Formats: sequence, structure tokens, C-alpha cells
Amino acid sequence: MSFNELKRSRSGFDKLQTALEKDSEASKSYSDDRYWKPELDKSGNGYAVLRFLPASHGEELPWVQYWDHGFQGPGGWFIEKSLTTLNKACPVSEYNTSLWNTGDEVQKDQARKQKRRLHYVSNILVVSDSKHPELEGKVMLYRYGKKIFEKVKDAMQPQFEDEKPLNPFDLWAGADFKLKVRKVDGYWNYDKSEFSAPTPLSEDDSELESVYNKQHSLAEIIAPDQFKSYDEMKVKLDRVLGIAGSVSTATAETMADDNSAGNVATADDAPWSNVDTTSTSSKQEDSSLSYFEKLAQDA
Repeated sequence: MSFNELKRSRSGFDKLQTALEKDSEASKSYSDDRYWKPELDKSGNGYAVLRFLPASHGEELPWVQYWDHGFQGPGGWFIEKSLTTLNKACPVSEYNTSLWNTGDEVQKDQARKQKRRLHYVSNILVVSDSKHPELEGKVMLYRYGKKIFEKVKDAMQPQFEDEKPLNPFDLWAGADFKLKVRKVDGYWNYDKSEFSAPTPLSEDDSELESVYNKQHSLAEIIAPDQFKSYDEMKVKLDRVLGIAGSVSTATAETMADDNSAGNVATADDAPWSNVDTTSTSSKQEDSSLSYFEKLAQDA
């Protein structure tokens, strides 16, 4: 930009103000309107009918999975996808390994609280959602945990002779999924969720093609550019935990991830609680907390 252009552009102050407002709003919200989430009623129950959709064009599977970490330390919240998703070394897993290997129960408990969590994401068609009828008929992304995935797996690989295998992701031979959520001891429970009898999503191929073409890319969710680098995550981890110096560089995956899964609440069963965002000390921490607690609903 020349000096004369700079002089003429002095009236662009309003554009800078608008950019600041957008940046501020982005820092307050981690929401992504591509994702569908269940919502409970006043009695603590939730119900919706979904249809899992097939793999998108150019993608091999109708789901992707990733690991993440979400925990709070003296320096704030750490909420990041784990590099173990990409089969790379992750500083959090390395640090958890070092904590676990001390044999100290206090440090092992910290490793459990910082353990990685598994998430799945699929494209779905929202068939019925009484809490948000405006979403019915829309193709959206659905992030869920191992309990819902077990329902899908059981449908595909039934355990009893009188049950026929079902491909929930098939547009013609698949089935609607009746998502039923209850609150049990403060936790979201999905045990009553079930698949209906197999039926075509539609008898009209043009309608099926329209649904298929509206699907979102799943590969983008676990693309390398969606993850912080090892060094970036290491710096953030040290800041959040108040660590001076480097952590252990052990390459083994944290034992806490595999050995204590039954002892710690995960994204499948973490309770929902309202977030107090009235604190003026750290608005960014508040929005991070809100995101983490919303993510904890997913199953």
C-alpha cells in the first residue's frame, strides 16, 4: 500500500471495529452449526429419530474417530485433539505416562483425569426432533461416544442367531435410530436407544441422491491442519499445568488411557451442568469451559 493509498484508507476504521467484533464473538463461542446435539426436556429425558448416512463421496467409512484431552489446570483449560489420532507422539500422553509410572496414587489420579477420550463423528439425517423441529430433514454431523458406537456395532454384528445383521448406514436397507436419553444418577444414559426395523430412507432415488450430496466431509475433521503441532501443544500443556522445563519423552501410550477406562467418567457418561459465565477474570476460560461441558454430553 502506497502512502497516498494509506491516507485515503483512513476512513476504514469502521472495518477494523467490525473485525474486532467478529474476533470477539469467535472467542466466545465454539459452536458449529453443522453438528446436531440432543436436548433434554424438563424431566431430564431426550428423544430424537436419526438416520445414519453412508460414506461420503471419496471417503471409505461413514464415520471418523478421534481422541482428545479436556481438563483444567492452574493455568486454565486444555482442550485439544490428541496427536495420537494421527499415530503421532502426543505431549499429554507422554506426560500422563510419566505420572502413571511414578506409582504414586495422587499422580496416577491426575493422569486419569487428563486421559484421552474417544469420539466418533458421522453424517446423519435428522428425521424427528421435537425440541428443534426446524432441524428435521437436515443433513448434519453427529458426534457421539463409544456407547452409541456399540449400538451401531451390535446392529452390524449381532450376538444372537435370531438377529440379522443390519447396515445402519445403508440408504435402502438401513434403519432409523431412535435416540433415547435419560438422566441416571446425574449422567446421560443411552441404554434404551435402539434401531427400528429396516426400511428405505425414501423410495425416491432423486431424494436419496439429494441427501447424499448434502453430506459433510468427515476427512476434514481429522485432517492434520485440525491439530496443533507437538511443540504448540507442549507449550500449552506446560502453561495450563504450570510446568517449568520439559516433561518425560516416553513414547509408550499412557497406561491411564487403557487401564483406567472403567474408573473415570468419559464423554459417554459425563454429567451436564450449567456454566457460570459471569466471571470477568477470564472470558476465554469461560467459553472454553462451556465448550468442554457441551462436548461431555456427546455419546
